[in-house]
Amino acid sequence: MAETVFAPWDDPNEKPLIRFRNVNKRFGDFTAIDDLTLDIFEREFFALLGPSGCGKTTMMRMLAGFEDPTDGAIELAGQNIAGVPANKRAVNMMFQSYALFPHLSVWDNIAFGLRRESKDRAAIAARVDEMLKLTRLEKFAQRKPHQISGGQRQRVALARSLAKAPKLLLLDEPLGALDAKLREATQFELMDIQEKTGTTFVIVTHDQEEAMTVASRVAVMDEGRIMQVATPERIYEAPNSVYVADFIGDVNILHGTAKPIGEDTYQLTWAARELPVTAVSARPFSDGQACHLAVRPEKVSIHKDKPDTDNAVQGKVLDIAYLGNLSTYHVELPTGDIIKAQVANTRRISRRDFTWEDPVWVSWTKTAGVLLAE
Repeated sequence: MAETVFAPWDDPNEKPLIRFRNVNKRFGDFTAIDDLTLDIFEREFFALLGPSGCGKTTMMRMLAGFEDPTDGAIELAGQNIAGVPANKRAVNMMFQSYALFPHLSVWDNIAFGLRRESKDRAAIAARVDEMLKLTRLEKFAQRKPHQISGGQRQRVALARSLAKAPKLLLLDEPLGALDAKLREATQFELMDIQEKTGTTFVIVTHDQEEAMTVASRVAVMDEGRIMQVATPERIYEAPNSVYVADFIGDVNILHGTAKPIGEDTYQLTWAARELPVTAVSARPFSDGQACHLAVRPEKVSIHKDKPDTDNAVQGKVLDIAYLGNLSTYHVELPTGDIIKAQVANTRRISRRDFTWEDPVWVSWTKTAGVLLAE
């Protein structure tokens, strides 16, 4: 039986859990959120990604109830939540600092919110035990926060946030304090917990790798606006602008003018003494239109001799970055442009075929790049 793909955003009959409708947020003269419209669906793991100061935390604070929009509407499950106090929303927020109570045990930290709702003791105990099991913290229930590791504290904060079964959990840079290996393991734990509980997660991060790993969809933000919302795969393979292409991963960008030469096929004139390069694009471009070609380094090959392919440019090796599993060659073209080509190091001791200052050819196919208008 074929597995059904989770993609409620493609179903016109699905009602979003969260709707931002023309939301603006101004602090004095500064516009933090600029006419933002966005839908987030139930059971999504949604990532808000962007540089510091792009408005992603302001969006989250508005969802949590710590800020109200200057104008526009935010709906949660069909209700306008503007003016609804934070503690009356079916929303919980997990902070970067975790904000655990140092004098309480792990068990009591998780029970804290439930006790404030004055649930009966048996119900609280059952729920706390369920959360301990979900986050694999049963052995640490009686320890204080300072007696456990950073990764375990992070899980306590998560368990406490989920204990009240919120419709929506907001995570503000939740893995910022963890080291790289632990962070990676925790990303998969988060995904697992999100799937098991079916809670909608919205995560704020400036770490693109994190967003691409955990999210069902990513919203790339800049200066209070959403530049693109799509699945990680679409954001990476089909960015809608140079900003998004450049923000996610590594990319080569050639600037030039387009000339249609066949169905969905264009030539890009990009340098005075260089031959035009060829690209395929379903998006139409007119003759002479300024455009940009974005090509990921892993789609660029490097050769000693001129290859017989769509696009080949000669240059010399300027720099080599050895990343263990990959080597990235920075090839300087006669125009001064740098093209990065990535090569997988498949052999144990990889003998370099190319070294610094070597003359080389870089090439890519006409379907390897994305032609962008802006």
